[in-house]
Amino acid sequence: MLAECTVVVPTIGRPSLGVLLDALAAAPGQRPAELVVVDDRPDGPPLDVDRPGLPPVRVVRTGGGGPARARNLGWRVARTPWIAFLDDDVVPDADWYERLAQDLTGLPADVAGSQGRVRVPLPEERRPTDWERGTAGLATSSWITADLAYRRGALAAVGGFDERFPRAFREDSDLALRVMDTGGRLVRGERWITHPVRPTDRWVSLRVQAGNADDVLMRRLHGPTWRERADAAVGRRPRHLAVTTAGLAAVGLAAARRPRAAVAAALAWAAGTAEFAWVRIVPGPRDRAEVTTMALTSAAIPPLATWHFLRGAVQHRRVTPWRGLPDLVLFDRDGTLVRDYPYNGDPELVKPVPGAEEAVDALRARGVRVGVVSNQSGVARGIITREQVDACMARLDELLGPFETIQVCPHGPEDGCTCRKPAPGMVKTACAELDVDPARTVVIGDIGADVEAAAAAGAVGIIMPTPVTRKQEVAAAPRRAQTLTAAVGDVLAGRW
Repeated sequence: MLAECTVVVPTIGRPSLGVLLDALAAAPGQRPAELVVVDDRPDGPPLDVDRPGLPPVRVVRTGGGGPARARNLGWRVARTPWIAFLDDDVVPDADWYERLAQDLTGLPADVAGSQGRVRVPLPEERRPTDWERGTAGLATSSWITADLAYRRGALAAVGGFDERFPRAFREDSDLALRVMDTGGRLVRGERWITHPVRPTDRWVSLRVQAGNADDVLMRRLHGPTWRERADAAVGRRPRHLAVTTAGLAAVGLAAARRPRAAVAAALAWAAGTAEFAWVRIVPGPRDRAEVTTMALTSAAIPPLATWHFLRGAVQHRRVTPWRGLPDLVLFDRDGTLVRDYPYNGDPELVKPVPGAEEAVDALRARGVRVGVVSNQSGVARGIITREQVDACMARLDELLGPFETIQVCPHGPEDGCTCRKPAPGMVKTACAELDVDPARTVVIGDIGADVEAAAAAGAVGIIMPTPVTRKQEVAAAPRRAQTLTAAVGDVLAGRW
């Protein structure tokens, strides 16, 4: 079973990554097909991932796109039916490989994912701090990607993680809800990881209030009942709003020289703040440092949480369902990737158009598969040979490759084949070869036949006009881009 699974670990280079890798290297049992470590740092030296005993390791880099983008890149470059996500600050049990195999073996087809079990060790010699209690909540959380395996097909069907969630917060719940909306079930397995409490500073509770903006996005995407569906706690936002309102009212009334009303509002603010501080102090260690931190942050959290909530309401006032990137982009060859020399049989004349290399590399860097679909009727007309076509394609692959699929139609317009564009044959064959849904495929070409072939196959077509493109073809195309760079830019921006 593990031969059908890739383990994906997104990381920002924390020292805990080494602890995780050591645990995976030392664990007995069969290894998964691959371990993909996604380096989500903007820059920095190569990560130290060399450990005897690890499965084959591949390191890919996002350049600092955030946890959702990092996980997306990890599963996109994988080629196995199952993707097991692990966070870089967890420690799998010694039998994790064995348990993972047992958890995934024989699952019904409608099961889209399997969540592992999490323990959070807390200090035994004292009561836990506010931060430690918050981390302990991971042990009972649903669908967190600290240890969660998904079918790759389920991820592809919904476009993976929504990259509009910039933090490691709510992006996993959002993905779970979208997967379940497709009819997929999520189950709990029997494998275990330990999630230690990371050391942090005393102001961490202020920084995490930025997640209130993500809650707004969740509500916009999934409606007012999203918390119940995601098994998420309600929180104190209504109380935070009331306390913040009381504080602002006290200041405003004082400025308006209404002292009695200002005092009443100030007392309401003080009572709300004191109550909030008390419920955070009582279960904690109650030492001087913790009490001081709770008192100070309890005064700051209500207005900060309210601010982030309002910011989210403005930022996410209009949202559309997440589509993600396509799984595959197919390019026409002549006039799109390379300069158009009619019936070219000379590899020396294969010259990329401006921006072609950068555009194709940009797709690969995000884990999008790329291929070529090309009409070559010169073979049927006797102008060039199939060997010459293959030589030109080999030159193209040398210059801009590697392409994961190259489809060529050697027939003429009168041959009545099903592969020559605008027929969908080459697009469908490419998708079948790579096990990609045509609905998550984009075809980019310079004439109407390219976008017509895409539509006939159930894919999305983008026309990139050149001097040979007829005006009526441009007008009929549902999506247009002035250059190859612009077309790929639209794809990467989700406009496809």
